[in-house]
Amino acid sequence: MYFVGVDIGGTGVQAGIVDENGKILFRKECKTDVVGGFEKIMDDINILVRELLEENNIDIKEINSIGFGVPSFINKDGLVTCVNLGWSEVQFMGALKKRFEEVKIYAENDATVAALGEAKFGSMKDSNISVMYTLGTGVGGGIIINGKAFTGAHGMGSEIGHAIIGENYFDCNCGNNGCLETFCSATSIIKYAQKLISEGVESSILEKAENNIEDINAKMVFDSYRENDQVAVETITRFKSYLAKAMGSMINTLDPEVISIGGGVSRASDIILDNIEELIREHILYKKEDFAKIVCATLGADAGIIGAAFLN
Repeated sequence: MYFVGVDIGGTGVQAGIVDENGKILFRKECKTDVVGGFEKIMDDINILVRELLEENNIDIKEINSIGFGVPSFINKDGLVTCVNLGWSEVQFMGALKKRFEEVKIYAENDATVAALGEAKFGSMKDSNISVMYTLGTGVGGGIIINGKAFTGAHGMGSEIGHAIIGENYFDCNCGNNGCLETFCSATSIIKYAQKLISEGVESSILEKAENNIEDINAKMVFDSYRENDQVAVETITRFKSYLAKAMGSMINTLDPEVISIGGGVSRASDIILDNIEELIREHILYKKEDFAKIVCATLGADAGIIGAAFLN
């Protein structure tokens, strides 16, 4: 029996045929035609999946289910609003079921399905309770309990990037102030480094950006941290302190076995993991007890396809 996972992104749609061991056997992709609109994207996904099956001589009747990861919240009525894709309360689940009547259809937020992939076959495998933080342009993540993605009573759970952990000098895109996303995303790292530099603190980061403060990226900040640059050290120290606070609160609430860090920021895993457990311990209630193992994700970009394939 095969499974199909589809990861819908702002620029491309990735689809894969996955075996029961979580191995992607075949894959195919297409462009996300945002300009063409919702129905065009749904039609393209239909063509993509059916061509993937046909090209590899697999009948759709051999597919257990098709799972989809989408960069948005899916409400209880199957409606999706996604600014990046130009969708406003589109009937996402209905459109998929109409196009794939022969097979079971499941869908979840893309960060949640990535966490599911890591829980089943990656960095959080064999744990009963696990949490993944996806640190990229924003902060997403997922909570996995007994092999299933936890999304709460109304489907709104696991939005861990919007846990409010302090007051910040700018608001989150969601409208709130103090979201984890505004402290621990690549965007927040860039903003804070730019803030310090604009206030007159000298830094080699600006040289790496060829003296254009708008061209600073998170990698430059991490690279400068390794060089003991003042701005980079202050920026990354701040980033890690808030990440530790968020993880400490998660441990106090759920007591997971594993917390995994994914996303583009996790490429600097040597810096992020260094001393992170000591920082977390400052925020947990039972300071002398063992707590979650902190690791980095292992499946990379494949986590979305694999996790979506095993939604149920």
